[in-house]
Amino acid sequence: MLTILKTLGAQLKQYRKDALVSPILSVLEGICETLIPFFMASVIDKGIEPGDMGQIIKYGLIIVFIAACALTCGVVAGRFSARASSGFACNLRDAMFSNIQTYSFSNIDKYSTAGLVTRLTTDVTNLQNAFQMLIRMCARAPVSMICAFFLAVTISRRMSMIFLVAMIFLVCVLALIMSGTFPIFNRVFDQYDALNASVQENVSAIRVVKSFVREPFEDEKYSSESNRLYGLFVKAEARLSFNSPAMFLAVYGCNIALSWMGAHMIVGGQLTTGELTSLFSYVMNILMGLMMLSMVFVMMTMSSASARRISEVINEHSDLVWAKEPVKVVADGSIDFEHVNFHYLYGKGAPVLKDINLHIKAGETIGIIGGTGSSKSSLVQLIPRLYDVSSGTIKVGGLDVREYDMPALRNQVSMVLQKNVLFSGTIYDNLRWGDLQATDEECRHACELACADEFISRFPDGYNTYIEQGGSNVSGGQKQRLCIARALLKKPKILILDDSTSAVDTATDAKIRRAFREEIPGTTKLIIAQRIASVQDADRIVVLDEGQINGIGTHEELLASNQIYQEVYYGQMEGGGDFDRQGGEA
Repeated sequence: MLTILKTLGAQLKQYRKDALVSPILSVLEGICETLIPFFMASVIDKGIEPGDMGQIIKYGLIIVFIAACALTCGVVAGRFSARASSGFACNLRDAMFSNIQTYSFSNIDKYSTAGLVTRLTTDVTNLQNAFQMLIRMCARAPVSMICAFFLAVTISRRMSMIFLVAMIFLVCVLALIMSGTFPIFNRVFDQYDALNASVQENVSAIRVVKSFVREPFEDEKYSSESNRLYGLFVKAEARLSFNSPAMFLAVYGCNIALSWMGAHMIVGGQLTTGELTSLFSYVMNILMGLMMLSMVFVMMTMSSASARRISEVINEHSDLVWAKEPVKVVADGSIDFEHVNFHYLYGKGAPVLKDINLHIKAGETIGIIGGTGSSKSSLVQLIPRLYDVSSGTIKVGGLDVREYDMPALRNQVSMVLQKNVLFSGTIYDNLRWGDLQATDEECRHACELACADEFISRFPDGYNTYIEQGGSNVSGGQKQRLCIARALLKKPKILILDDSTSAVDTATDAKIRRAFREEIPGTTKLIIAQRIASVQDADRIVVLDEGQINGIGTHEELLASNQIYQEVYYGQMEGGGDFDRQGGEA
């Protein structure tokens, strides 16, 4: 818990002053409010009962002045608390988002996308509201209660015992309520993750949902998650509902006790009418203070789970350790895998790559084929250190990748992943992810190499055509070609295409490969593909099977000696399909 508080406290930063001034002003507001009943007693006892208008005006002006001070303190405290809580929330979001950018792929695998979104939105909002209540009510309520109880004691020690009994009763009730509610709210935010995941999955795959007429199934799945969340909230609120009855029981009990005892004491001359009136006000001050604290405890209970989840994201450290004296220049595009083994840290733990030994010269074109689950993508993702090897060594340009400055390494390794991602903005905007300083001419040339200029020229706005979020207004093949052009703009020493031409026709695929040979001969090219035609003219082809190298050689060599390659080739030549339908059975 101390670690969480330390992590969250560090995010106050420039809002520490606001967070300090607000409770101070709230304390002054509470003190002023408790003084008002004290002077009201004087108005009654020294002004109204004797009929002395001078005393009424005197104490009336004092009360007006104190009320104005309380109002001013309350307004200014509210302004400072709003600044502090909003700034605190802003810093929390910035801290989480900035830290997420440092994550390795294995760190990202630990959290679901929906879970991170919930943390950045719902969890931060909960913590913001709790913090605002904390710096206002947690400062004001205890001071108001202490002052009210102290003044009540000065009026009548005997009567003040009624307040003490009520306070003990309410504290015990609140403790019982909180102890049962805390575990439920922990489960509530896990359920929020599941609900957000359902929404995200449905929206991102809406075309598939509609094409398979699965709307009723998705509706039912979402309703199921929503009902689970509803059930948890009902369970928590059912426990919290005991708070108000307990509070009213204490208030009415105190009023009855005060009325009965106060009447006897007034008749006996031990108490004045004004003092009894003040005691009634102090009852409300004390019990309202307890009510405020109970609301704070409820909010803190809800937000404690959020605090833990936010702290986890901020304190998560990348699994990739930076070199103490990183090398910032990549000599060339040569790649060496030396006895590489790899397993996903947050997966099931089974190795996905086993004893990989592979040596690639700078400028070579290497084809990689293999069935689904053969770890083709895992193999290439180790090269720019998106993951780190579990054992063994990967060298780029003759140096272990762990010795490089990571941005320098990744700037020389350009990847086009299986899932092509475009961002909202013009085509030029998307292309310049590869090189912010690229000229229009360089962008067009990269698109010519990727055969993207063919369809861009048909758009009314050409390269200024606006791409919708996720590239929803271009086809899969067009999206792939734009991503390849973006990668080429980096002018990398190593280019990795992870099944990146699967959505283009074979003729376009051949044009792209020919452009690679002619335009970037010095760039090392790794091409993952399911079609033999996409890799058969590579310098060498690597056949992966269940995380191991099954064969390495040219198209002719593998066709003569490798069974898996033979089955894939002849199956595709006969129209039998890709690797998964043929060679995957070997």
